[in-house]
Amino acid sequence: MKIIDKLAWIEIKDKTILSTISKGKQKYYIPGGKREQGETDEQALCREIKEELNVELRKDTLQYLGTFEAQADSHAEGIIVKMTCYTADYTGALAASAEIDHFRWLSSADKDKISEVDKLIFDYLKEQDLLA
Repeated sequence: MKIIDKLAWIEIKDKTILSTISKGKQKYYIPGGKREQGETDEQALCREIKEELNVELRKDTLQYLGTFEAQADSHAEGIIVKMTCYTADYTGALAASAEIDHFRWLSSADKDKISEVDKLIFDYLKEQDLLA
């Protein structure tokens, strides 16, 4: 079994979650990405969010939310994505950048638009009464 190690930033507003869609893709994803060699969770997540959404995460507010695993979208059966999720405050104005086409605020009613691992995260957030 192969595991794709990814990090995600959970940003919730009015019981909706910030989600992004990459250029040429069909599904929305919670923003974040893969770590580069030698990066900590904090370093990788801050770098990815700066690249994708042009905002700075406030490292002093970074809080672990949970880790979720599911079959990776558009990969062979048995390739699992492991998503380690954090919340954090940010500075700056959200703006799609790099490979991100645009972003939207989604609720649990939008689960048909997201990846398998994101569905687990949405379910968890709904159980915690953080997502509509």
